[in-house]
Amino acid sequence: MNSGFGKHVYALIMAGGIGKRLWPVSRKQMPKQFADLYDEGTMIAKTVQRISTTVIADNIFIITSEQGRKLIAASLSGFRPDNIIVEPSSRNTAPCIALATAHIKKRDPDAITIVLPADHLVLDNQTFIHIVQAGIEIASVKKGLVTIGVKADRPETDYGYIQVDEELPIPLAFAAGCQFTLFRVKAFAEKPDLTTAVEFLESKDFYWNSGVFIWHIDAISREFERSMPDLYKDLLTIYESLGTEKEQKVIEDVYSWIHPISIDYGIMEKADHVFVLTGEFGWTDLGSWDEVVKVAGRRSLNPEEHSDDRLVQIDCENIYVRKPAGKVVCTIGIRDVIIIETDDALLICKKGESHRVEEAVDTLRRDELEEYL
Repeated sequence: MNSGFGKHVYALIMAGGIGKRLWPVSRKQMPKQFADLYDEGTMIAKTVQRISTTVIADNIFIITSEQGRKLIAASLSGFRPDNIIVEPSSRNTAPCIALATAHIKKRDPDAITIVLPADHLVLDNQTFIHIVQAGIEIASVKKGLVTIGVKADRPETDYGYIQVDEELPIPLAFAAGCQFTLFRVKAFAEKPDLTTAVEFLESKDFYWNSGVFIWHIDAISREFERSMPDLYKDLLTIYESLGTEKEQKVIEDVYSWIHPISIDYGIMEKADHVFVLTGEFGWTDLGSWDEVVKVAGRRSLNPEEHSDDRLVQIDCENIYVRKPAGKVVCTIGIRDVIIIETDDALLICKKGESHRVEEAVDTLRRDELEEYL
């Protein structure tokens, strides 16, 4: 990577979600990004570790809730407290990124920012970082926004998609033996139904949207001003308040009136110059227990392989069990089932149906069982 702008490279890790599809492990008080799903460390710790090979520690920011701030302090020892940005409330990714942009621009008006979710899994870190570094090179010229697409291998209805247009040359520094491709973006697509997802897969010009973005601070500020002028004015107001006694009140006031909107809808779909780097690096957003199980199977991390004799299966097939240590679980005569047990809740779900856990969470909320959420 060009050392000329390396000190200006920043990472923004978005860690404000709840991840309710991974209930009962993921809760309001302990969202999935702070959970250790594979006995390898929390998702957010792995994300920080991954990006720290490219971004110096002082330039890594995390934006989260007040509860998230407390969890970061507990789970990421040594992380700079002043690099934790707290949102007063959740307003989706556009306001989230606008707030963080104000903070980063205050620190460095020549910043190149890598935006990435805290709760996604990457199995091939080396390829991912190589793609990110190419994105930094492209973003450094300030002419557009860069995103990362993942080659689709199935008709997935839980992911957004990116449609590509013309293929472009890879930066020379990355051209030799590169495992990714650069395209101009034609369109962004929301989560499709199954029929549309099949069409996307067959067309071969649609890629999964990883939710990772790279841009120069000037480029994203320009797009906020053009496509979301009201939010841009709020961004400027926040920017001017940072470091003053009015900072907290200004941010709270702004969040009291801004509307939730995603960065894809608010900015990316309207921007004139958007580029996508596509590749395969073992990415998943771990958006359901089915995804967790698939990854566990590929990595030989099934709990059955690491547990003691407190898990007993009789005439069972294709069962995934996650349970507290020291508890006995017996299964008899069942197939294709996911069982997730915590100290105060139990989920039993047919494989292929775990996306409906969100419905169960909504039902618990309607039934006023908030203490289990």
